[in-house]
Amino acid sequence: MTLQKACITGTGMSTVGRNTMRLAIDHLADAALAAIADAGLTRDDIDGICTYPGRSDNAPGMSPLGVGEVRNALGINTRWHAAIPEGPAQFGPVMSAAMAVMTGQARHVLCFRALTESSSQSAGRRASVPTGKNARVSGWLSWYLPMGAMSASNWAGWIATRYFHEFDMTREHLGMLATAQRENATKNPRALMQKPLSMDDYREARMISSPLCLFDCDIPIDGACAVIVSAGDAAKDCRNAPLQIEAMGAALTGKDTWDQRPDLTTMASHDAAADLWQRTDYKAGDVDVFAVYDGFSIFVPLWMEAFGVCGHGESKALIEEGAFRLDGRHPVNTGGGQLSAGRLHGFGHLHEACEQLWHRGGERQVSDAQVAACGAGGGFLAGALLLVRQ
Repeated sequence: MTLQKACITGTGMSTVGRNTMRLAIDHLADAALAAIADAGLTRDDIDGICTYPGRSDNAPGMSPLGVGEVRNALGINTRWHAAIPEGPAQFGPVMSAAMAVMTGQARHVLCFRALTESSSQSAGRRASVPTGKNARVSGWLSWYLPMGAMSASNWAGWIATRYFHEFDMTREHLGMLATAQRENATKNPRALMQKPLSMDDYREARMISSPLCLFDCDIPIDGACAVIVSAGDAAKDCRNAPLQIEAMGAALTGKDTWDQRPDLTTMASHDAAADLWQRTDYKAGDVDVFAVYDGFSIFVPLWMEAFGVCGHGESKALIEEGAFRLDGRHPVNTGGGQLSAGRLHGFGHLHEACEQLWHRGGERQVSDAQVAACGAGGGFLAGALLLVRQ
């Protein structure tokens, strides 16, 4: 028997902001109930729930909710539930949910990501950065922190430095990406940043980890996003046109560290995207919208090269051409991405891709979008999805 492919049938997002001081469960309830209603379902229809990475107290605000708390708060009775702490980056819950509905473990799975990172920060400290005399680390972090490589901005800076050296990219190229995504954000009412960003603003911003400045880094926020993954036959009865998960990719061919790849101008994105294209007859040229992880601006050209939009090291010419702009040949991060809309760890990208395929993008809508490629993760974490409107 041929398995029907899973579909995304509804999405929801809470209001996002800085220092909202709202409980994570309040953000999550807004997003989850909106996603269920968007799909034309009720809570009684939801029989699965999944998240990334599950509740964790290691970094305040980064993952304050687990599946149990959400299940209980929403009054959902599940046949299947899971938290995915490792694997294909932030798309792990969606990919696992797809496999669950394809194998009959559930019919409609609520996947979510909730954060209160902004409210959890203190002066001079990002919640995601381990600091203080009592901070304990293990694994590859134990090699980085003694050298002062405290955050992902340092690790992404290594990648950017090497990429600049190999392919003659400059900070101006990253600035073109950052300003273009801010322009997209001004057309997105949900985006955190609504003030235009000029190239002068970009050039004058303080350096965070050379060559990456403030506007090359994503924005920690409070908020939540939820996605409903449904079995193929069940999706036909939902309110929206089903968005079929045509293919998924999560391969990792190297070590699970940021700095031990044979080529430091690539990331796990290259493995995951290559894996995705092995599972479908679609090609990069068939994609109308790209939603790629931009924890740092340098990730955008790496993801686009990973998806095969151009050859390795060839993104510079496409950036100069404006190919990644909203009106370009390969529109990228049409809602502003994490650089301007706020960091929801890949779920914001997936939400925007669905908005585009359901033609709900308003001023930022890509004409007649039917196919979207989504990538989540950086460094050694990556998951890729290909969505096709049915």
